[in-house]
Amino acid sequence: MTTMDVTFVTLSECALAAGAHMAVARTNASTIHYCLRGAGVILLDDEPPIRLTPHTLVIVPPGRAMTIAATEYPTAPRNAAKHGKGAFAPGSLRRHTVGDGEPTLVLACGTFRANYGPALDLFASLATSIVETFDVHDQLDQVMAYAMAELAAQDVGGGPMSAALLKLVLLALLRRCLVSTKAWVERFSILSDPPIARAFAEMVSRPSSPHTVQSLSHAVGLSRSAFMARFSAAFGESPMSLLRRVRMRHAADLLAANALSIDQVALNAGYQSRSSFTRTFRRYYGSDPSEYRAQAQRTPFSSAAPAEDAIEESDAA
Repeated sequence: MTTMDVTFVTLSECALAAGAHMAVARTNASTIHYCLRGAGVILLDDEPPIRLTPHTLVIVPPGRAMTIAATEYPTAPRNAAKHGKGAFAPGSLRRHTVGDGEPTLVLACGTFRANYGPALDLFASLATSIVETFDVHDQLDQVMAYAMAELAAQDVGGGPMSAALLKLVLLALLRRCLVSTKAWVERFSILSDPPIARAFAEMVSRPSSPHTVQSLSHAVGLSRSAFMARFSAAFGESPMSLLRRVRMRHAADLLAANALSIDQVALNAGYQSRSSFTRTFRRYYGSDPSEYRAQAQRTPFSSAAPAEDAIEESDAA
């Protein structure tokens, strides 16, 4: 869990009066909703209603529109949030109020991205929402309030501070993997498989090392076949495929930092051949390393996303 990093977060306090409905816009990032007080429901087209009570934490997969209602018996159609007009983008305002009168449902709503190591977005491939209810003694409401305050203040360091605070919330959620029997736990099976987690950590901490399936399986005390099966089950891809993604993300970070030559970046990413490195990098990012570096210098606060196309196993590092 120490290799998890929250790369960005936006948060809003959403306050709904009794009976009010709030359409939430689609976003390409996961959304988080934490009920601070009151009761209500989240409606998604293809999932049962998600009941909201104090200390309920909900994470919704990317690309999902939804409606949040301040009632336990909603009457709004489920597709209400599909209409773009009036849909609220979490994090776009410090505080968003819906309806007249005193709020009966107050939530912290936002978007975020959390990576496990440099290559794996933990929540991007969720099939269904995560729903867990915590206790007042967990103090997650205070942590979320602090995170919202940091973002609202817009002081120096507010972004990293709010990301660190959200990481505490996500770590509390992931600890539930050890005791929860809910289906979402399967998505994070790596966290309960120490040998596979150690192998991934070895990739991340030493991307330039000449890792092989044999060396990784030996390092964590598993047979080659058992290691391949458990690794693929945890990540949905082979060890060498994920290793290439780790190396390419590492290379992209080094190129953006502009402190090393292209040859040095290639070596740090585990490639002895600059041509092999360039070919693989181009297939991931759609540009040569030098072009990527130039673009990163022009737009230092943005980063290109790797291409989604699979990389053939024949590309040896």
